[in-house]
Amino acid sequence: MGKRLLTLLLCLLLLGSACVEASVTGSTGNFVPVRVYRGEFTDISTANWYYDNVKTLYELGLAQGRDVHTFAPRGSVTVGEAAAFAARLLSLYELGDAESGPAAFDAGGAWYAPYVRYLQSRSVIGQEFEGLYTAAATRAQMAHIIARILPEKELPEINAEAVSVGYATRKYIQDVDDYTPYQQEILQLYKWGIVSGSDAEGNFRPDSAITRAEYAALLTRLADPELRVQLDWNVSGGGDVSSVTYQSLVKAGTLRKSHLLGDTTAIDSNLRWMLAAGRSTLELQMEPDWVTRENVSLLMQQYLNQIRQYIEQGYNAVSCTYTAETGAVTLRFYSSIFSDQLFASARRETLQRAVEVRNRLWQDGSLRSGMSEYEMARAYYTWLCENCAYDYRADDASVSHTAYSAFFMGSAVCDGYVAAYNLLLKLEGISCSTVSVGDHIWTVAELDGKTYHIDPTWGAQAGTVQYQYFAMTESQAMDRFSL
Repeated sequence: MGKRLLTLLLCLLLLGSACVEASVTGSTGNFVPVRVYRGEFTDISTANWYYDNVKTLYELGLAQGRDVHTFAPRGSVTVGEAAAFAARLLSLYELGDAESGPAAFDAGGAWYAPYVRYLQSRSVIGQEFEGLYTAAATRAQMAHIIARILPEKELPEINAEAVSVGYATRKYIQDVDDYTPYQQEILQLYKWGIVSGSDAEGNFRPDSAITRAEYAALLTRLADPELRVQLDWNVSGGGDVSSVTYQSLVKAGTLRKSHLLGDTTAIDSNLRWMLAAGRSTLELQMEPDWVTRENVSLLMQQYLNQIRQYIEQGYNAVSCTYTAETGAVTLRFYSSIFSDQLFASARRETLQRAVEVRNRLWQDGSLRSGMSEYEMARAYYTWLCENCAYDYRADDASVSHTAYSAFFMGSAVCDGYVAAYNLLLKLEGISCSTVSVGDHIWTVAELDGKTYHIDPTWGAQAGTVQYQYFAMTESQAMDRFSL
């Protein structure tokens, strides 16, 4: 069969039906002690900050000492050792035994090889550490491994606001930036309470070697929520978020180059990987027999449906090139409203304006220290409803479908309202996404631990702010469209 290259173009607004997440195997119920620590390590005492961590690691059967009587808490950890510790924790989570997962792999080669192969089989790591396994692991390399062991459902973001605001204002984690290896994984560990930094500013020291005591602390915080760290950083007063980027507004995912149709978990993870990296393309490697025009069209639609969850990013269209002979599939996301050049400047200007709006609301007292997420979301709802009117003349190509129009022209249709509103919420570290019915879309936000449906488009329809469309339950939101 000769080589065929077919380019498909799909350009749709960010609308569609909801997708169902795939289930994930494994259980934290497997994290139970298999032995009792009775002071086996003479170089560990109850006065050490890491005592509970080393004790827990030992009792879970995840680690021995450097010898019978010592743990060597200040000793370094090689990349191979870091992989072995991580593999044992993952195996315990998935299989109920710390060694069963790695034991299924060929033991040929170095002692750590089965652990590495097990992690690779679970997409925790790839080939990025080849040639480095006997070298001392850096804290950034450790973060890359640690952040991928457990599924996100097991790791609530207990420090989401502190990290989002503290990092954006550069008050905290000042030694991590866009050029730091594994930046997003590092920030995620702070949000989960797995790391807290090494000083009052929460600095991470990404290039420093990690000690055995530090690594023990991180592993056991993954396994035991009671050991996680609630940050007490002072991020009151709103701070300056002028350095926020679109990348920083997304929780980084893991790239899975091959997956099944309908695997929303993989699609969402791939999109978050792409957006957090500041990219607009995804290169997938599917089975050649799978690559047909019909399957690729369905894949494009599913990715386009999912990217509407990140509507503030501005992408509402996707094109695809694929090669049936090799299974290579490349998706490129873009805006159907702007040219590529104008889209880049529109995104930049939109984010700048959102930051300006946010800062004004803090300055005029609409937003204040001590406000709940619910109160902040209501303040932003009020501002948007009072400052943006519905564009009844908009067609499918109108700029009113964008947050740019809501901020700069004071007019929008539903996806423009929601893109602007979600951008404002995410500047405060508030988790939000979207839901749609037919040709209408609105916001779903987590406010103070509760899920609310918020429709700023309907809230702005009657000349005065309609608060009955703020903080609706799911049934209240859906019943509006019942026959």
